[in-house]
Amino acid sequence: MKAKVIGLLCLFAAFTLAISPLKSIAQNTGTAAISGLVTDVDGQPLPNATISISGNKNSSSNNEGRFLLKNLPSGLHRFSVSLVGYQTLVKEVVLAGDSTLDVSFVLQPGNALNEVIVTAGRKAESLKDVPSSVTILNARDVKEQLNVNPSVSAILGNTVPGLGTSNNKATNAGQTLRGRQVLVLIDGIPQSTPLMNGSRDIRTLDPSVIERIEVIKGATSIYGNGSAGGIINFITKKPSGDKTIGGTTSVGLSGNLAHPSNTLGYRFSQTFTGTLNKFSYVVNGTYNYTGVQRDAKGNVNAQPDGLGENALYNAFLKLAYKPNEHSEIVASYNLFRSVQNTDYVNVTGKYGVTPSIGQKGIDPGEAAGTPYNHNALISYHHNALPLSSSLDVSAYYNGFVSMNRYVAQGTAWFGPGQTKIQSFKKGVRLTLNTPWKAGSMGNGELTYGLDLLNDRTNQVLTDGRVYIPDMNMLNVAPYAQMKFDILTNFILKAGIRYENARVKVKDFNTIARGPNGQGSIPVSGGEIPYQATTYNAGLRYNKYEIFNPFISFSQGFAINELGRILRTATSSTLESIATDPIITNNYEVGFSSRFGILNLTAAYFISTSKLGANLVDVGGFLVPQREPERIKGYEITADLNLSTKWMLGGSYAYVEGRAEQANGNKVYMNGLRIAPPKATAYLSYRPVSALDLKLFWVYTGSRDRFDVRANGLFANSEGEVKEVSLFNLSAAYRFSQKWSAGLGVENLLNNSYYPVVSQYRAIDAEYVRGNGATMSLNLSYNF
Repeated sequence: MKAKVIGLLCLFAAFTLAISPLKSIAQNTGTAAISGLVTDVDGQPLPNATISISGNKNSSSNNEGRFLLKNLPSGLHRFSVSLVGYQTLVKEVVLAGDSTLDVSFVLQPGNALNEVIVTAGRKAESLKDVPSSVTILNARDVKEQLNVNPSVSAILGNTVPGLGTSNNKATNAGQTLRGRQVLVLIDGIPQSTPLMNGSRDIRTLDPSVIERIEVIKGATSIYGNGSAGGIINFITKKPSGDKTIGGTTSVGLSGNLAHPSNTLGYRFSQTFTGTLNKFSYVVNGTYNYTGVQRDAKGNVNAQPDGLGENALYNAFLKLAYKPNEHSEIVASYNLFRSVQNTDYVNVTGKYGVTPSIGQKGIDPGEAAGTPYNHNALISYHHNALPLSSSLDVSAYYNGFVSMNRYVAQGTAWFGPGQTKIQSFKKGVRLTLNTPWKAGSMGNGELTYGLDLLNDRTNQVLTDGRVYIPDMNMLNVAPYAQMKFDILTNFILKAGIRYENARVKVKDFNTIARGPNGQGSIPVSGGEIPYQATTYNAGLRYNKYEIFNPFISFSQGFAINELGRILRTATSSTLESIATDPIITNNYEVGFSSRFGILNLTAAYFISTSKLGANLVDVGGFLVPQREPERIKGYEITADLNLSTKWMLGGSYAYVEGRAEQANGNKVYMNGLRIAPPKATAYLSYRPVSALDLKLFWVYTGSRDRFDVRANGLFANSEGEVKEVSLFNLSAAYRFSQKWSAGLGVENLLNNSYYPVVSQYRAIDAEYVRGNGATMSLNLSYNF
């Protein structure tokens, strides 16, 4: 039966692909056109605004706020213009003949509740129709945070409720979403390595190529392996405007304000974009070098795998071809590289007493970081198929290698060593959408398709030893998602996904923990099957802006930390190793509200799983515990539009989690999974149209859940966390439509503090202070 379903989906896709060109030719596209300018109330152009016709996205404004739509039929059209941070504007326009009409759209400040998103249900839909919590950062938000810190991990940690704060390293260890691992995507391409979590998936591209970031919280059955905590989807820049060539040149400098010696960093980014008839393109190259990092007291921060003396390269290319108004072919490629070449070594301090600091020296290992992360994608979209259906099909490849820090003596292997994780993914994603009508009951749509994924991941030492053997996974996952707009204002969503995955592992030996192969265990390989059916259902009532409530249930699927299970195997056969998948049940209730100048959202969630993969210190290294887990928490956000010049807002997120041991005891989960409470706030002031000032506050609370062990020390990741309060500043000034400057200061008050990860890890070598006051200055030219 399953094979028949898959076969029918593929047959329908092939049929629609074959007939779509003929249907397109038969369509009467029209000859009218509309051009326009999107500005704010002060007449300043607004780039990256979404221009929609009858709810379908058709274009985005370029860097000068302009857009152009061609080949439109004559008659009445309903245009909608939206941008995060502004109220959505709707205007009806009449087009006649082959004329081109020029219009202007002026957006009022305020956070609209109906921003368009694209990942929650695999189809663009209005935010007020989604029965779950969603956070969206647009290009403007990303640029504001880039002035403060160019690391994507820091940008998200400082802004997204429920996501842990950044650890100021090249990894995002401990940066969970609502206490669970998150699936990171770039334009739908999975970056996460759930077979062996390398904790580098968030920081896999430079913010200069990001158009928007969508964070979907809670387990989801719409996407596959690794989405137990939710989704972070980076949507890369698209060509905009009607210029043959345009773009942006940006240069920047950074350094420590209080202790500037050797801290100078620099940044260069060049973007070209344009349209040539039916072709369009975006090309970007970015280089970012971070100088020596110092804490508030002037000590060098030389933590292993840190961001001091780090060189980042990012190359991005996107090509688009629109043969007609109903179809588009897009090909893109992104290369990300970030490595640390430092002439300082870490001098180990004492946890809770003195910090680890850097001194001049040479690290004997290879440069730690991400030597490369390749993403290649080609996709085809068509929105005029039989039964008014639309089709999206894409093929992708991801190649990723991470280099971990060098250790003079490993706890899990004999002698010195340095490991690297290698992951290679290729896959196909097929998405079809068919609308339907139910008379007076309302309208609906069905989104359905098939995901194919091959993921090959391992972890080896640079000297040739194998730490984790090659895990070769093939996953075939058909899915369907229904959306029913009942009586206009009740939005019902329900879906199902079938996971059919197999992981092949060849015969291997666990790594030796002593000389002459001592402690090594031979394990017979084989094939591990994973089969699961996951469901989701949600309801939202969106009639009144003053109270827009939702309730939802969704399941997630993950083969998480299989590599850690294999590398610590104590049995000689795969059949006797506990490798069951993690099925997560997520329950959530919440609402959004707009009351005059106030926008408010709130959500309460519970996340459970019969089997988890909580990492616990056993014998000096982290081992996944397959135990029942229960996580719960809540999030609140508020934005207040005081005037056209003043805005303020903030958020608060709380999460707690426990695992149930075999003896029935319920124990708290450690800092790798559960972050302390986090609060954020901002105050925005715009005294004149050319100047934007924004003050940010990021607060992490205390967390003390564990006692010291028999040796008088905290176990790995069970340390006490004390509160941290930081202020950041971002300022932007527009000299003209072409020239602008940005200024950012991280840790504005030069506070001496220990990041959350330095505290809960409870490891002497990782007890490192955070950076002191660090300034960035950027100059941009748009052409």
